[in-house]
Amino acid sequence: MASNVNPTVRRRRLGMELRKLREDKGMTAEQVAERLLVSQSKISRLENGRRSISQRDVRDLCDVYEVEDRRLVDSLMQMAKDSRQQGWWHAFGDIPYSVYIGLETDAASLRVYEPQIIPGLLQTHEYATAIVRGAVPETSQSDIEKRVQVRIRRQERIAEAEPAPVTGDRGPLRLWAVIDEAALRRRVGDEDVMIRQLEHLIGQSELPHVTVQVMPFSMGAHPGVNGQYAILEFPDASDSTVVYIEGVTSDLYLEKANDVQKYSVMYEHLRAQALNVEHTREFIAAIIDDHAKNRDDR
Repeated sequence: MASNVNPTVRRRRLGMELRKLREDKGMTAEQVAERLLVSQSKISRLENGRRSISQRDVRDLCDVYEVEDRRLVDSLMQMAKDSRQQGWWHAFGDIPYSVYIGLETDAASLRVYEPQIIPGLLQTHEYATAIVRGAVPETSQSDIEKRVQVRIRRQERIAEAEPAPVTGDRGPLRLWAVIDEAALRRRVGDEDVMIRQLEHLIGQSELPHVTVQVMPFSMGAHPGVNGQYAILEFPDASDSTVVYIEGVTSDLYLEKANDVQKYSVMYEHLRAQALNVEHTREFIAAIIDDHAKNRDDR
């Protein structure tokens, strides 16, 4: 098995297969839990890909579902084994949003709305450092550096080369970011940090697979006023689209078709109301001038 297997995505795929087997058997999660003498929440978390799945779990579930196809059982057992491998981010220790990183690592496209800060995939090192230090003030310097290293490593998805027509490599992440004007004006670090960050943002927006739009204050109320969210889509049709909403103590992952549809429609309205790409670059350039004036006036 290739070493680049993504354990997070593989766990989700396995969970979906196990859910399908349960539904085909006509059993509820509660009934399965009773048979295996485990909690219903464990069955739900296994099916949602929120919990590590052991080969023993797969074997027990296949017994309950009376799966007779040995090849299917062996395939599910291999998926369980692969899902327990560690992704690259585990080398950095305990990362609070590791599930999201696993999904982002394997995503084909990402649509994100950010009302307060520059999206992590588009941050400079010094801006990211200032963000982490300000957002989590009690974090040690070593943990700040670790989180920033992870954020910079995630940006490799943006820098990846286009897939070769023969090999069909994954290629770069298709990123669409709608950013509120507040994120551009909020001084993170000092004015020089902001100037370099916004110049970097313009540069990244010129990549063919990156689209950046600004939602100006003048637009007033819009579909993003309730806060940040991201929509992740995957190259494999069997992997459902995920809406990610970041929380302080826990994150929310929405996969139901109705939820995804609502957020997708909301995002289309955001894109329609935000400045277009060219006007966005001009708008950012003007804010860079504002930061430069503020610096010179200090």
